[in-house]
Amino acid sequence: MTKLTETQTLILSRASQQADRIALPVPDRLRGGAANKVIVPLIKRGLLDEVEADIRKGEPTWRKTGDGHGITLVITDAGHQAIGVEIEKPQPEPEQAKPKPRSGTKQAMLIEMLEAPDGATIAEIAEATNWQLHTIRGAISGALKKRLGLTITSEKVEGRGRVYKISSANLE
Repeated sequence: MTKLTETQTLILSRASQQADRIALPVPDRLRGGAANKVIVPLIKRGLLDEVEADIRKGEPTWRKTGDGHGITLVITDAGHQAIGVEIEKPQPEPEQAKPKPRSGTKQAMLIEMLEAPDGATIAEIAEATNWQLHTIRGAISGALKKRLGLTITSEKVEGRGRVYKISSANLE
């Protein structure tokens, strides 16, 4: 456990309660050199971090840089630990259900052909769907891979050419 002064604890506690984690303003009694004596050790120990202030949003500044920008202070994960505050980990977004193709469509026919044990070639798909070759390639990479999240494999088969299949992991 890191040993902190009462003022350092107060600064970290205030910052931990802010949604943006900003540790400013410091208490009124801290001015100039006194503020440096309290803040600089927190920065050196990794409990506060200096980050560029978004002045347009009105974020307070700790110091100014030579190029007209400001630096603000934010509490780090180590700073939270030092004062005994547990950090809420952001919850992952719930996985959205993948869209499913309507049955009886050419896309459903494409999927059915690629799910077959022997897979299908671009030429075989073109004959069955009456699609152009570039449309088939686009449907495989766009609709099936990106939109539906399917893993498509391909391999060269002698006498047939390149054969495409939906990976068996998607079929389980």
